[in-house]
Amino acid sequence: MTFENLNLLPQILVSLKTKGYTQPTPIQEKSIPHILAGKDICGSAQTGTGKTAAFAVPMLQLLFNSKAHQRKGIKALILAPTRELAQQISDSFRDYGKGLHIRHTVVYGGVSQHGQTNALRSGVDIVIATPGRLLDLMNQGFVHLNTIEFFVLDEVDRMLDMGFINDIKKIIAKLPVKKQTLFFSATMPVEIKKLSDSLLKNPVIVQTTPASTAAVTVKQYVYHVKSENKKALLTYILTKEVKPHVLVFTRTKRGADKLAKSLSVDRIKAEAIHGNKSQNARQKALDRFKNRNISMLIATDVASRGLDITDISHVINFDLPEEAETYIHRIGRTGRAGATGIAISFCSPDERGQLRDIIKLTKNIEVVEGHPYDASQSSEEPRRKNGQQQRRSAPRRNNSGSGGNSGSNSNWRGRRTNDRSYR
Repeated sequence: MTFENLNLLPQILVSLKTKGYTQPTPIQEKSIPHILAGKDICGSAQTGTGKTAAFAVPMLQLLFNSKAHQRKGIKALILAPTRELAQQISDSFRDYGKGLHIRHTVVYGGVSQHGQTNALRSGVDIVIATPGRLLDLMNQGFVHLNTIEFFVLDEVDRMLDMGFINDIKKIIAKLPVKKQTLFFSATMPVEIKKLSDSLLKNPVIVQTTPASTAAVTVKQYVYHVKSENKKALLTYILTKEVKPHVLVFTRTKRGADKLAKSLSVDRIKAEAIHGNKSQNARQKALDRFKNRNISMLIATDVASRGLDITDISHVINFDLPEEAETYIHRIGRTGRAGATGIAISFCSPDERGQLRDIIKLTKNIEVVEGHPYDASQSSEEPRRKNGQQQRRSAPRRNNSGSGGNSGSNSNWRGRRTNDRSYR
């Protein structure tokens, strides 16, 4: 299957070829024909599988064919959870829509609204927005949604996680009843299924991978380590690897800043991005990381989705996420577009319950033993549940085998256990 088989406009095919795209991904192959046919879509696919092009390409074609640029008003609205994802979607519409005369703008908070309101006054066909800033501009009278023909909710699960459900409902209330709705989410828990049922009319269900599974191109490892030794272990790993391009996740914004500052003492170039950083600061850090002016980006989960960075060699979970599904989204930042990647997780004794939840979703995590900060035999700290302290027994260990080298040429991972409870 090639993009030519999807009956796309010559201008779009040229734009896709310029980007180096010749074959559609599964989500694109399954979604584009239905969208071109005017169907509502409920799509589920892993992060990094090409969902943006799956809706952007057919929308551009439909708007071009209907001569949308000759009619007044906004014809399409795309909602995204983060500024980074909104900007990435905007870049995609720019790249795919060259020569089509379809105008778009991107709207998000953290920056002055002046440039955004000027673009809206000039007239646009497509608005890509985060919910908060869009509602603000709607209340100020800069945005009117009565002419919307296409409505896209992207990364819906992330938007609900971030507490945008009430904002989304307010926006939906202003949309016309007659419209084509495209609904994309990496996961489909019950509350998201209820939302999709209330929005979509006889939708086509598109699911390209089982929910919450890791890409097979990502090799996954876990290091047991005490919390106070995590930074030393990170430095140890980085000094053993050749020019890694690393995305590190921490649980808190303060933790991201603290780690970045600490690594600078070791002359490791790293910058932190999180919700308290201004949009300009976040964008500068992303640009420096993409251009390899820095080798490491330290982020909270604001960066786990929507970052268009294709050459990340390693994702390191400095802190394990609270939700197991978040782990899948984090490690999806590496091993993209057919490339291989490495995902490393640090597990302190009090995080072993989270590790068990992660193992239920992905069976291919190998335990690294024998490193200088190995805490695999440490007692697990008490965990509180329903006001009472409970002790979880440590995962069963097997210290008899070396586990081989799994075809890897790296020599820093230490011994890996053959214990199948981690796979």
